[in-house]
Amino acid sequence: MEPITFLAVLLALLQSPVTAGPQTNLLNRGCSQYNASNPSSFVADLNATFSGLRSNLSASHSAVFATASRPVYALFQCRDYLSSSDCLACFSTAAALLLSSCAPANGARVIYDGCMLRYESAAFFDQGSLIGNVGLCGNRTNRTAGFAADVDGLMMDLSVATPRISGYFAAAVRDGVYGVAQCVESVTEETCGSCLAVAYGNINGCPPNAEARAVDAGCFMRYSDEAFFPTNQTVDLAPFLNSGSSSKTGAIIGGVVGGVGVLLLLALAILLWIKKFRKSPNRRKGNILGATELQGPKNFRYRDLKAATENFNDKNKLGEGGFGDVYKGTLKNGTIVAVKRLAITKASRVQVQIVGPLIGNKGLISLLAWLEDLHIYIRSSMCVSYIEI
Repeated sequence: MEPITFLAVLLALLQSPVTAGPQTNLLNRGCSQYNASNPSSFVADLNATFSGLRSNLSASHSAVFATASRPVYALFQCRDYLSSSDCLACFSTAAALLLSSCAPANGARVIYDGCMLRYESAAFFDQGSLIGNVGLCGNRTNRTAGFAADVDGLMMDLSVATPRISGYFAAAVRDGVYGVAQCVESVTEETCGSCLAVAYGNINGCPPNAEARAVDAGCFMRYSDEAFFPTNQTVDLAPFLNSGSSSKTGAIIGGVVGGVGVLLLLALAILLWIKKFRKSPNRRKGNILGATELQGPKNFRYRDLKAATENFNDKNKLGEGGFGDVYKGTLKNGTIVAVKRLAITKASRVQVQIVGPLIGNKGLISLLAWLEDLHIYIRSSMCVSYIEI
């Protein structure tokens, strides 16, 4: 082979995607403790669902994500760097495992390095982080100076940038650290960010371990000091970060701004409380009918006045005036008032008037109310009278 031809072939190989196989290293598997009510029918439906997912994946060479809602809810996702054939191989491994070890459980999931598959009897496509999320630290160690800090910086940036990237997948290489982050495509950006924040918390304690994974229902993270994806699959994270170079700076700034905001809100709350505390006492509330604050004359029925004075019982009589007797009355809310029963020349007529609350020396103070079922009103600047025919 000519040297030039050999060099061209070598360059082509270096620039082409490097397939790493289906990456079916098992990371996590879980089966529901509840079985379907009709096991045989459910298993048949599950087989049909998996067959539909495989058809959807096979229809496109770039397909890495597929869902199904009938007859069973299911979701499958490959890492974006897998080839189409490796993605399908990972799916086949996952489907076979769930059918053999979980069905007829009404829900199950399995997570590999290269893919994840989940099925349920109810919709779940919007779920992010769930109970059972975990960080899996590898067995090898890397004692290189600065390795832990490099891992932490890369994984933090991936957790921030990935939710802002179309498809919710990012792979990056920095200072000899390879890292990926991914969310299922059916969640929102906010849910993806929350899930990856949990994943970052689960994985950042692994260094000096040379590699680690964080697995969850709706997201995945992995780092290693060895390449596990083609270098042509990487993405520049800078445009998707808060600060452009390190999301830590953005997080610090956000924390400071948030702290100042909380202090301002607290100060405002204290000022409002002081203002409310200094207000004058509330106006008198309540009336004979148990209503809320009295805003002026209120209508009452004659029978209510009779009840307040115990039918104008003599024991409640406070005194006599030029136009009739005055009785002590107790409203339903406990307020004590004076009720004047006017005497008219005709014995068949009775006039009743509420003139005000009883205060101090039993003086008669401002007008509280007038009767609702009046036959005749007689108004003056100080009272409203009622004549019962």
